[in-house]
Amino acid sequence: MGVEASIFSEFWRDQIESNGQEAIFLVLVGFLLSFGFIRMSTRLMRSPKVPWWPGSIVSEGGLHVHHHVFGIVLMMAAGAVGFAVNGDGTVFNLCGLAFGVGIGLTIDEFALWLHLEDVYWSEEGRRSIDATVLTAIVLALLMFGVRPFEIGSEDLATLIASLLIAFTILLTVGICFLKERVLHGFIGFFFWPLAIYGACRLGKPTSAWAKRRYGTKNPSKQRRAEKRFRPDRRTQRFKERVRDLIGGEITLSEAMSPDSQDPPDSDSDKPA
Repeated sequence: MGVEASIFSEFWRDQIESNGQEAIFLVLVGFLLSFGFIRMSTRLMRSPKVPWWPGSIVSEGGLHVHHHVFGIVLMMAAGAVGFAVNGDGTVFNLCGLAFGVGIGLTIDEFALWLHLEDVYWSEEGRRSIDATVLTAIVLALLMFGVRPFEIGSEDLATLIASLLIAFTILLTVGICFLKERVLHGFIGFFFWPLAIYGACRLGKPTSAWAKRRYGTKNPSKQRRAEKRFRPDRRTQRFKERVRDLIGGEITLSEAMSPDSQDPPDSDSDKPA
């Protein structure tokens, strides 16, 4: 333990404290700890081997309280107090830790934001895992001082050049998102060549870009996209294994949030 403590102490002093990154480091720590705990908790709630693990929070009226609600409240409180103390001192750093905990609780149910229904253990719920990984990467890059771009204001020419660069970065990142190359887009904010690469590559067949520019307008590209992004490709199988490792396997019978114990509506499969 002495060696590990020495390494962490040196890392904290040289990489975090000397660069004034204590708060963002604590945001990352709080985020990872809260996400790890809540995922462990939901998987234990789901497992028949640990019936003693507490379940979801239900009000007297039968209202299920999702854990992302606590995350939102915690982020609001930590953000307000952080602004109040004017970004300095121990209280501000603790606010960073609390804010990170709130992010973890909220991002864990990211798919609920998109679908507005309980999809926690379904295929759609996998988006929460993707969002978690991307959030962790972005926070880590920010912690190490990487910034997407800086707007120079020394003179008019510098300002115009900075704005053009920022616009180009945002444009290429936006194209990545439209093509559903999300990883290229997020990391491309900080490493622009990756965003250019993703923007120039073929979009996924289900992406907004493909629906707009492939299909009947360009059948050959649509066929190429479907072949390139087939579900059984090696990278997709690896991605699914990582998702299972982080978030647990999905099951058709449990395509609900862990905070909702009611069975699905029997009429849910009927056509509208």
